[in-house]
Amino acid sequence: MGKSTDGRLVWNHSTHLSGLIPVLERLCQQEGIQTVTPAVINRVKGHVPKMQLRVSVPIRGGYKVIARQGKTVQEVFVLTTLAQEQLEQAIAIAMKIA
Repeated sequence: MGKSTDGRLVWNHSTHLSGLIPVLERLCQQEGIQTVTPAVINRVKGHVPKMQLRVSVPIRGGYKVIARQGKTVQEVFVLTTLAQEQLEQAIAIAMKIA
């Protein structure tokens, strides 16, 4: 991968899922990622011991991604030129490096 890293991480909130920011920073470095914005954070009933990022629904210009860890869930909006399958691969790569 070259140096064409123009993706940026938007800091809207003071709270984030533990360990999420380093994963999102690595995601921003990948080709085709333009903007990554962590958003609403909530508590849920189900428990996920290890962090998961799952592409949820398409939005204008990208996708909504759901990040889960423990009993906490956070929405992340990703503006990208990638197709959903390519974004899922980029997320998998960003998660593996952790």
